[in-house]
Amino acid sequence: MSVKTERGSLSINSENIFPIIKKWLYSDHDIFIRELISNGTDAITKLKKLEVMGEAELPEDNHFKVTVTINPEEKTICFSDNGIGMTADEVKEYINQIAFSGAKKFIETYKDKTNDDQIIGHFGLGFYSAFMVADKVTINSLSWQKDAVPVFWESDGGTEFEMGEGSKSERGTDITLYLNDESYEFSNEYRVKEVISKYCSFMPIEIYFKNANAPEPEVEEEEVTPTIVDEDGKADETKESEDKKVDKPKPLNNTSPLWTKHPNDCTEEEYKEFYRQVFHDYKEPLFWIHLNMDYPFNLKGILYFPQINTEYESIEGTIKLYNNQVFVADNIKEVIPEFLMLLKGVIDCPDLPLNVSRSALQNDGFVKKISDYITKKVADKLSGMYKVEKENYEKYWDDISPFIKFGCLKDEKFNDKMKDFILYKNLEGKFITLDDYVEAVKSKEDVKDSDSTDSKEEEKSSEDNKSDEINKDDEVKEEDKTVVYYVTDEKQQSQYINLFKESGMDALILKHNIDQPFITHVEYRNQKVTFKRIDTDIADSFKDETKKKDQKILKNNTEAMTKLFRKVLDMDKLEVKVEKLKNDKLSSMITLSEESRRMQDMMKMYNMSGMDLNMGGEGETLVLNANHELVQYIITNEKSEHTPMICQQLYDLAYLSHRPLEPEAMTKFIQRSNDIMMLLAK
Repeated sequence: MSVKTERGSLSINSENIFPIIKKWLYSDHDIFIRELISNGTDAITKLKKLEVMGEAELPEDNHFKVTVTINPEEKTICFSDNGIGMTADEVKEYINQIAFSGAKKFIETYKDKTNDDQIIGHFGLGFYSAFMVADKVTINSLSWQKDAVPVFWESDGGTEFEMGEGSKSERGTDITLYLNDESYEFSNEYRVKEVISKYCSFMPIEIYFKNANAPEPEVEEEEVTPTIVDEDGKADETKESEDKKVDKPKPLNNTSPLWTKHPNDCTEEEYKEFYRQVFHDYKEPLFWIHLNMDYPFNLKGILYFPQINTEYESIEGTIKLYNNQVFVADNIKEVIPEFLMLLKGVIDCPDLPLNVSRSALQNDGFVKKISDYITKKVADKLSGMYKVEKENYEKYWDDISPFIKFGCLKDEKFNDKMKDFILYKNLEGKFITLDDYVEAVKSKEDVKDSDSTDSKEEEKSSEDNKSDEINKDDEVKEEDKTVVYYVTDEKQQSQYINLFKESGMDALILKHNIDQPFITHVEYRNQKVTFKRIDTDIADSFKDETKKKDQKILKNNTEAMTKLFRKVLDMDKLEVKVEKLKNDKLSSMITLSEESRRMQDMMKMYNMSGMDLNMGGEGETLVLNANHELVQYIITNEKSEHTPMICQQLYDLAYLSHRPLEPEAMTKFIQRSNDIMMLLAK
């Protein structure tokens, strides 16, 4: 038996789909307030567009508004607008058909005469969010059309309805929700105002609030007062107008938020006031970027760079996403690049491909273009500030550098735009670029080379030739890289800083936790430099020049001291070096190889144990200064009864330059210090 081929439309059973709408359409039940206010706003927007097109005539004193009225006694909440209204046929079409969008039909009907810039609705489902909180919903509506008949619609639970002639006498629509037992909170004034503030603070139509149970303000009988005249016998109209002043209700929202204006029309104080109003931050923002784009997509917004106290506060910001001035969500990662989440701001893009609940984005390549545009605008602002307002750029650097470095790590295009505008603070507290540092190092090397012997010049020439060959092969050997020294803790590494300053060497201050991954990133992108912490090794500049004879002595002393310290400290793997340092006041130092220290930092970042700086750990070297009297004493008096105590003290002193001693070691260090002072007192 053959089956006849047929074509048709799938039908939706409202009894089956309503439980889904009520439970799953919106993740937050309070969203119904946003949806119904949005519907009222759309109804007004449509009527305004009809007026512009000459199809509707409105009275001169017309005041468009949406009013939210609660009745705590009756447990109801009503949304009223004086917009386009609906006829009975339109109610059947828009309300009785689930997911039929009246906004979409309006746009299609008048697509040749107007645009849809401020039409919020698209899916025709917003109205049904009412049934998430209400057992019964009623609609009273009167269309704008001439001789229209008011219509009344009522539904219990959303699966069945009754419709007939209504009693509404003024144009517009009233939607009343009879709240269910679990949703009585939405008949509370403070709760409703809180939700309106969250979602509707910047909607384009004024929103008013009323409490039906609140007593009406008493109006006193008008008293006849004598007319006040001035010296010339004329009536004082100012005084009369002041007497007649009456406090009018104020809207809950700002219909023209700052981001909708042109940047040239905004003052500095307005930007700061808007920042305080939206983000409740008592600290003024450092600066801001006003986004204003009409093509190839519509996007407006303001991004603020907040003041950040990285020591005590989280540096996570808040970027609020709006769609036609309707709040969608905070920090939507598809639109806002991850590194920009450190900022605070608002972005309004009517072209966003929102999902059906208007609380998240559909997967769309268009969103990536928006994200790229925002990244480009931020990079342009920063690079422009470096070129034109360098003093301000330097002033803000400590606050904005974590965000910029994070951006370079996360976004290759942002890195390419910003790599030449990264600043570093040197030991003198001045801001320099990496190129400035490298150039200064090479200048000093050139001076040394010019003072060298002919043989050294020949050697340098030979090395240059080798370097040229290396560059041709796109390979840079470690010894050919410029070493960039840096400091992570100015107090702990103070003795190394002093050595650098005495030797005329410079280093960069890199103490933020993002600096470690950032310098690895820089090394990868620029293979002609290598970063080393200031305590990684003892530079040749710190040492006295030694002849071959002295070098042999130092080698023998190193072997002897290694055996001695390993035995006294019970550290079999401890590395010891004896060097002649120019500073004869410095007895001992500990150096830690850059590789080992970075490995430790990485392990700590991932909460992995076993990689702390342990006494005598891998990569750690104890450097003894042969020019110091204490070191000379133990070299020449290995068998002395005081030598073990001095060895322990020299090691602990060197260790303290890195971090505090463990409690037990600190106790021994203090006792030993007392013992040494007692010896001096005898």
